[in-house]
Amino acid sequence: MLRIRLARTGAKKKSSYRVVAIDREKARNGRFVEILGHYNPRRHPAEVVLNRERIDYWIGRGAQPSETVRSLLKRNPPAAV
Repeated sequence: MLRIRLARTGAKKKSSYRVVAIDREKARNGRFVEILGHYNPRRHPAEVVLNRERIDYWIGRGAQPSETVRSLLKRNPPAAV
C-alpha cells in the first residue's frame, strides 16, 4: 500500500519537506517511488508546490495521503483552467 507523505530534507533546524509517494512500510526518508512536490514552512507565507496531476494519479491507484498532506491539499486547491 502506498502513502503520499512528507519526507524531511534540509539542514538541522532548517527543515523543508518533499511530498513523496512511498510504500507505507518504508522509513520516513526511505526509498520513495516519486517526488510529487515540496513544502517549505520556513518561508512566509509557507511555500507549497504540488504536482496535482501526479497526486491525483497516485490517489487513483490507491495511494492514501497522510493527514498533513491531506491538509496541504485542502489549503492549496488546484488552479482553475
